[in-house]
Amino acid sequence: MSDLQIALLLIGAVIVAAVLIFNWNQERRFKNQAAAAFQPPTRDALLERPVVPRETADRIEPGLREPVIGAVDLADTYGDAHEPSMGNMPLADSAFGRGQVAALGDSAAKPPVYVPGTQSAPSPVPPSRSASAPAPQIPPALYDELIEYRVRIVGNGILAAVFADDINRTRNTGKSVRWMGLPVDGSAWEEVQPWREAHYQEVQAAMQLADRNGAVQEDDLATLCAALQNTAQKQGLKIVCDDVADALGRAQSIDHFCVDVDVLIGLNVVARGEGAVQLAKVLKEAEGSGMVLGVDGVYQLIDSRGESLYSLCNHDAEPFSHENGQHDSQGVTLQFDVPRVPDGLKVFDGMVAFGRKLANEVGGLLVDDNMRPLTDSGIDKIRQQLAGIYQRMDARGIPSGSRRALRLFS
Repeated sequence: MSDLQIALLLIGAVIVAAVLIFNWNQERRFKNQAAAAFQPPTRDALLERPVVPRETADRIEPGLREPVIGAVDLADTYGDAHEPSMGNMPLADSAFGRGQVAALGDSAAKPPVYVPGTQSAPSPVPPSRSASAPAPQIPPALYDELIEYRVRIVGNGILAAVFADDINRTRNTGKSVRWMGLPVDGSAWEEVQPWREAHYQEVQAAMQLADRNGAVQEDDLATLCAALQNTAQKQGLKIVCDDVADALGRAQSIDHFCVDVDVLIGLNVVARGEGAVQLAKVLKEAEGSGMVLGVDGVYQLIDSRGESLYSLCNHDAEPFSHENGQHDSQGVTLQFDVPRVPDGLKVFDGMVAFGRKLANEVGGLLVDDNMRPLTDSGIDKIRQQLAGIYQRMDARGIPSGSRRALRLFS
């Protein structure tokens, strides 16, 4: 070992010793100062009666109350205490250590939510001492989670007019979009009409996932969400879009199901041999059974909702009209749109009965689409197939003739 190394070791040892001595000296000095500062009193305070000045005898000094484990008394927390204090707040096991807040129960008032873009954050209002009823809940919108993709926009007094361009743009998409708004201080949702002077606390845009034209496309969902995100950003509103991947999966599943049950049953009344069907008798029977002639030249049996139960059309290219009542035809067709009709088996039986009566009146035959005469056994087979379809629709949550079914099979 060289002389330089030995010198460096000695210097280092001296420095370490000096540091240790300095620290020991400082610690000793601080201990002496602390002992002098906290010297116990010479008198025993517990053995002497304190003297309370008269002018302060009625004053309640601030202090910390004992924590109470149990129910919260909001009157203690927000009551008329003479001095501020920590009320009887509940203690949850290690909850506050994790940054959580103990729940006050369903009857406690929830703090208002501040939405970015508003003028100022609303001030929280403490609950009334006499208020015991729960806060009013926002009613759910008419959103169909099975067949719709939803975008929610939340704000403080959203003006309906800000969605005018978005509403016009969605009319060009392949799928229907419903716009619903909850008015400020309102309790019922309504259709958003951009030309009205209406203000909403929440607006929902719901795009239908499937119809008879097929399933919705990813571009349609992305375009809707992106357009509303742009609008929300401009207006300083909060927006939440449903998951696109989940919506596309639901759309494909619904579309495949609808294809399987989308059935149109046709019964034909044709003339025997080389004869023809007299349209005058057909029109008479149709109107006598309560059917209504539409502008398209097709008779419809309409239910109380204004929906068609089954229809009657002409085989020939010329539609029905009162002017051609004296003409003849090769035959007529009764059509039954299976998924759109409520109580379908009963309606089908009524259509079969009408078809047989019509065939008897015009001297024709009731046949299927392959021009084979319909027998009782053939009718029973169709009824069995219908029963199976309706069972599947009920199990899927799309009862035939329901509002959901009318939207999907449109």
